[in-house]
Amino acid sequence: MQALAATTWRRYLPALIRAVARDMNQLNHEASDGEASLPHRRRSLSPDAYVAGVLAGDRGVLARAITLVESNSPLHEAQAQEVLRRLLPHTGRAKRIGITGVPGVGKSTFIENFGCFLAEQGRKLAVLTIDPSSKRSGGSILGDKTRMERLSRDPRAFIRPSPAGDSLGGVARRTRETLLLCEAGGFDTILVETVGVGQSETALRSMVDFFVLLLLPGAGDELQGIKKGIIEMADAVLINKADGDNRLRAQQARLEQESALHCLQSATPGWKTEVALCSGLTGEGVPETWELIQRFYLRMEPLGLIAKRRQEQSLEWLTDLVRDELLRRFYHDPKVKTRLPALQQALLRGDTTAVRAAQELLEAFGSHL
Repeated sequence: MQALAATTWRRYLPALIRAVARDMNQLNHEASDGEASLPHRRRSLSPDAYVAGVLAGDRGVLARAITLVESNSPLHEAQAQEVLRRLLPHTGRAKRIGITGVPGVGKSTFIENFGCFLAEQGRKLAVLTIDPSSKRSGGSILGDKTRMERLSRDPRAFIRPSPAGDSLGGVARRTRETLLLCEAGGFDTILVETVGVGQSETALRSMVDFFVLLLLPGAGDELQGIKKGIIEMADAVLINKADGDNRLRAQQARLEQESALHCLQSATPGWKTEVALCSGLTGEGVPETWELIQRFYLRMEPLGLIAKRRQEQSLEWLTDLVRDELLRRFYHDPKVKTRLPALQQALLRGDTTAVRAAQELLEAFGSHL
């Protein structure tokens, strides 16, 4: 394991150094009027400046606007919502594509190849990648810019890594707002990559139009517990790493997945989920994947299904936000904080039931509402 870790670091360290250097150069470039280049020393922007900068396609202002919406500060949140409100009329024109798969399936390699292909086709691409956060420290490596070094150098692409935090399904808490900012900034294709797979990946499904699931050849057994829930949400299933010695296994996996799909309801009414082979390493299957996505939009948009899906997602987003805010207020309520430790201990001793403890906490919370 130590040898593997050392090899991994040697592989990515040069690219990581170059990525940090690029980011520092960008910060220095953004500094003006003799101000220091460190982020916390930069001049605060007004909502007018954020809106004008994003609409003008200024990458530096867009990055700062994303940082603003990711902030937990009440002051920043109020400013962020004002900026988003004013940018909202300029959103909704991009193709929103979600990509997920088990760790090690090659998401970053595939996205880089796919993104470079889209850029060559004249698309303006934003890639929102979600890195796993440590449960112990809360930190994230945020290494997607190093794993997508070639794509990060393309002027038509914008890559924004964000920590997953404790968000459901590995989707960052503010990913939806970031997506809207990128659309307002003129990006016509948005790719959202999540940490991994599981039933909670519905969080990603609830913010994209087209959902891509990447699978490994010959990994069927380890996916048995989760594949049904994920495949039911997928608009396309791609067997990645279908090259070299993996080719035959990939073809077999494709047949297995096509057979399984016959027993499942399609994720999108009127659309049959397709299974295809691809290789993020060689680029095989990348043009065909884009053709598949274009067919989806050509078929679904005239029927109004894309617009309907986005309307349903907005309502779902509202429900999520209300639930999250109520949960936050509940655990910050003084009466709940006072009663909670004693009820937890009573539950552990067997002196009460979880249902009764929950009722008491809710009564304490609701007594002053």
